[in-house]
Amino acid sequence: ASRKASDRRDTQISRLQSKCYLKRGQWEMALFEADRSRKEKDYAETVQRVIDFYQYATHCDQKNQRAWHAWALMNYQVIAHYNKINRPSLALERVVPAIQGFFTSIQLQRKGQRLQDILRLLHLWFEHGSRQAVHKALVNRFETISIDVWLDVIPQLIARIQTADSKNRKLVHDLLCRIGKAHPQALIYPLAVASKSTSKRRRKAALNVFDEMRQTNPVLVDQSMLVSSELIRVAILWHELWQEAIEEASRLWFEEQNFNEMYYNTLLPLHKQLLAGPTTIREQRFHQVFGQCLQMAYDRCKLYTLHQRTEDINRAWDYYSTVFKKLSKEVQITNELELDEVSPKLVGAKNMVLAVPGTYEVGHPVVRIASFVPTLKVIDSKQHPRKLKILGSDGKLYSFLLKGHEDLRQDERVMQLFGLINSFLDQDRETGQRDLSIRRYAVIPLSVQSGLIEWVPHCDTLHLLIKDYRQRKKILLNIEQRIMAQMAPDYQTLTLIQKIEVFRRALSDTKGEDLAKVFRLQSGSAESWLARRSNYTRSLAVMSMVGYILGLGDRHPCNLMLCRGNGKIVHIDFGDCFEVAMNREKFPEKIPFRLTRMLENAMEVSGIEGIFRFTCEAVMRVLRDNKESVMAVLEAFVYDPLINWRLLDNRRRKGEDQDAKSDESDSSSSDEGERKSNGYYDTKDRKQRRGDKAVPNRMLLSPLRHDDDSMMGHRGSIVRAMIGHNERTLNTQALRVISRVENKLTGRDFTVSGHNVLDVRTQVQKLILQATSHKNLCQCYIGWGPFW
Repeated sequence: ASRKASDRRDTQISRLQSKCYLKRGQWEMALFEADRSRKEKDYAETVQRVIDFYQYATHCDQKNQRAWHAWALMNYQVIAHYNKINRPSLALERVVPAIQGFFTSIQLQRKGQRLQDILRLLHLWFEHGSRQAVHKALVNRFETISIDVWLDVIPQLIARIQTADSKNRKLVHDLLCRIGKAHPQALIYPLAVASKSTSKRRRKAALNVFDEMRQTNPVLVDQSMLVSSELIRVAILWHELWQEAIEEASRLWFEEQNFNEMYYNTLLPLHKQLLAGPTTIREQRFHQVFGQCLQMAYDRCKLYTLHQRTEDINRAWDYYSTVFKKLSKEVQITNELELDEVSPKLVGAKNMVLAVPGTYEVGHPVVRIASFVPTLKVIDSKQHPRKLKILGSDGKLYSFLLKGHEDLRQDERVMQLFGLINSFLDQDRETGQRDLSIRRYAVIPLSVQSGLIEWVPHCDTLHLLIKDYRQRKKILLNIEQRIMAQMAPDYQTLTLIQKIEVFRRALSDTKGEDLAKVFRLQSGSAESWLARRSNYTRSLAVMSMVGYILGLGDRHPCNLMLCRGNGKIVHIDFGDCFEVAMNREKFPEKIPFRLTRMLENAMEVSGIEGIFRFTCEAVMRVLRDNKESVMAVLEAFVYDPLINWRLLDNRRRKGEDQDAKSDESDSSSSDEGERKSNGYYDTKDRKQRRGDKAVPNRMLLSPLRHDDDSMMGHRGSIVRAMIGHNERTLNTQALRVISRVENKLTGRDFTVSGHNVLDVRTQVQKLILQATSHKNLCQCYIGWGPFW
């Protein structure tokens, strides 16, 4: 008994010593960072002492996760420092210790806290994994942590599936195969995206993993390939493929006179698909109506390739013009799709082994696909996404928005960040008691141009709520805009002081209490109204701070939804991150987040000076306390090889629409029909606001364009090709983005030199002043609704 007591005492002393060494290292580093006269020589000596203290802490207590994390992170930061000053040999000395530390830290961490260490480990892996010592350290440590750990970073692993280095490529392949054996349902959808890549190496690497999975789960693999392929077919029908292709081809020919790009890369693949023959009823109808006309256009293009006669190409465009006009009308009037007409294979897909997309969770029963609901509703917006319903094996209906022409991988990454932040808010005593969190939803990419988004139920966009309220009260929807137009028809040409005067006149002539009154009208009792109002204020504050750190822009009224039940704000469409909206050529945003008068009037009686400010300060404090973790995730995003977040290119990707997750009677997002009817946030104007080049289209002469907008709008979520910019330029911009985020998380975002650190309260105050400043709001794009 005395020996056990002695052992316990020794263990307690060792743990205490470990904590002391850890605190000593933290103090040492804090003192060095506070010293403005520090030099490079001092840095080397200081970090060595700090690393030694952290290492002593790990020796004293092998299970002290904080000590292992601190030791690994210090080595990681030293690597970054020496790389920055171009001393790679010194950086390489710290790579293996950093990897060993991160592996042990991950092994000791709880699930909600390990994402940041895994992402840093991945960065070191793919940056230095080709070196023998690093490769050996990785191989030796992989077996020490649970395979479940890697489920958090499957998108990042698959992004490197075709990495050039053979050692790294084999490690990724082996790890994915292990995940495929243990958790096939978690891997199957992301891997299906890679298997459809246009890159041969990437596609081959994904199919190799599928071959391994097929040995143990052949039915699951076959079903996943069928479901993903058919959903992609349903997301973008032949009508829409041809409509978009002809519009793009017209730009290439009439604007750029580029026949090769127009014909061989844009139209010829679709002609070959047409010649292969239809496989569904809908495709058969398309072939019957448009097949002959397209065949004649095809024949004329072939003649032009032989003889270069202008007559042939002009005649071809006559045929394409005829097809385009008919297609535009047919696409616009389509409001429902029958599954047996667009994908009979999905109709026959019943009682599948495959899980319902986005539902798989470790340790929970797998909800499998029982059947697909045979009718899909087509949302009335620019890209016409479909509302898809799947019956699960648990008897529940799962609703999704099936989107085409859009890469959803950026939204998927943002949901990762929100999950990490939610864990921080839950663990903090102050924010945890107030149920502060960000509403997340499943995002499942199916290919680089299509994907599924979980339908957010019982929500409406702010735009729809305000529109319905004003219609009932017989108030003009764009009354503020009309007042401004009457006072200054040439508003955009005014000086800043004149714009402020006109903007304030529009505000003074209208009350801006629409949203506040909607809250009262939708609440069944005074208690319900108070609770919903408090939830609304808190959720708005949470996303205001998180959105500021992320640099999230484009928060127009169609991208904010209000939950009918609890009153919480839900954000959608994360196409503008890392302050690209602030740095665009035309109509750059001057505000850090949306805090317009309607949002303020809908808060409690004290407005900003109550729950909103208190919550903002609490959330910003949590983010700053966990700045290393947040930075790790954002760094991984910035350096993701598949996503550039439009850091260099403000042009938008094909497939822009802001319609996600909604219809009139249920969850709502932006509705292009609404925008066209009232002049707010029109897509054509949006391209001009973002500095996109308007697409001069000679086909306007024979008019071939949509009534609302060109099909060449770009969403801006992900531009995979960095045309005209080399890797060095991207890395420079990425470093600038990371530095900016770091300044936000340390309170240095409002100082020129970066030495003066603002406390949380002062930082939040400055942000609120920026967001509510009439000087900033009056310069916003008019469709953003700054007067709402």
